[in-house]
Amino acid sequence: MKQAMKQGHGDATDSRLAPAAWAVLMLLGAGVGLLLGAAGGSTGWQWPWQARLDPLQWQIVADIRVPRSLGAWLGGALLGLAGALAQGLFRNPLADPFLLGSAPGASLGVCIYLAVAAGSALAVPGLAQLGQTGAAFLAAAGAVALTLLLSRGVQHTQRLLLAGVIVGVLLGALTSWLSLLRPELARAMQGFLLGSTGLVGWSACALMAATLLACMALSWPLARVLDALTLGQSTAQSLGMPVAAARWVLVVALSLATGAAVAQLGLIAFVGLAAPHMVRALAPMPHRWSLPLAALAGGLLLLLADLLARVLMAPQDMPVGVLTAVLGGGYLLLRLSRLQASGGAA
Repeated sequence: MKQAMKQGHGDATDSRLAPAAWAVLMLLGAGVGLLLGAAGGSTGWQWPWQARLDPLQWQIVADIRVPRSLGAWLGGALLGLAGALAQGLFRNPLADPFLLGSAPGASLGVCIYLAVAAGSALAVPGLAQLGQTGAAFLAAAGAVALTLLLSRGVQHTQRLLLAGVIVGVLLGALTSWLSLLRPELARAMQGFLLGSTGLVGWSACALMAATLLACMALSWPLARVLDALTLGQSTAQSLGMPVAAARWVLVVALSLATGAAVAQLGLIAFVGLAAPHMVRALAPMPHRWSLPLAALAGGLLLLLADLLARVLMAPQDMPVGVLTAVLGGGYLLLRLSRLQASGGAA
C-alpha cells in the first residue's frame, strides 16, 4: 500500500514537471526555428549578424524573413490553441478549429472581395483598406455567428456540430458557385486556399500576438471547466462548474483564434488537429498545461513547415498548407498505426 502511494505520488510529481520541461524544449525549438528562418530564404543562407554588413540583406532579414517566421509561429500557435479548445469543448479528438464554419466563411469572404471589390469600381477607399484579410476575418466571424444562430446557442454540442457542418457546406457551395461565375478568381483564390506565410509583415505579427494573448487569457482560467467536461456535462455541472458561461467564452476564444490565423495566413490544414494530439502523446496532463503546450506545438509545426517551404523548391516557395497537411497528416497516421498495434484508442 505504501509503495503504491509512493508510486502515485511520483506519478503526480512527474505529471507536474514533465509539461514544464516540454514547454521549455518547445520554446527552445521555436528559438532555433526563428533563427533559421531569419537566416534562410530565396536569396540563400546568411546569418543575421552577417547580413548587418549589407544594408539590402539586412532589410530582407528584418522586414521579410523575421516577420514571416514569427508570423508562422504565431499563426500555428493560434491554430494549436484553437484545436485544443475545440477538442476539449466538444470532447472529440477529431474536432478541429474549422468545425464552426470559419474556414468556408473566410473563403467565401475572400472570393466575394476578389469578385466585387478588388480592381472594380466598387473599390472605394474604405473597402480597399478593409482588404482581403479584413474580408476573410469578417466573413469567418459571420459564419460562426450563423452557426451559433442555427444551433440556438452553445449548450447542445451535437446541435452545434451539425450546424457547423451545414454552414460549412452551404458557404463552400456559394464559394464554388462564385468561382464558376468568375473563373479568373480561381488563381487568385489558390494562394489563400493553400495557405501562405510569404506576405506576413510586422503589423500582422502584432495582430496575431495580441489575439493569442487575448485568447489565452480568456481560455486558460477555464481550464478546470474543460477538465470537468471530460467527465460529461452533467458531472461538470454537479461539480459546480459554470458550464453555460464557460462554453460561450471558449467558443469566442476558439472563433477569434481561428479567424485571426485564417485571415492572415489562409487555410492551413491539420495544424489545429495534430497539435493537441502531439501534446496528449507526451503525457496525460490537465488543460492548464495542454492549452499552452498545444499552442507551442502548433507554432513549432507551422514554423517547421514554413522553413521547409522555403528550401524544398528554392528559390520558389511551396504552399505551406501542403506541407502542414503532409507533416500533420503523417503524424496522425503514425499515431493511428501505433494505437492499432497496441490495441489502444485515441
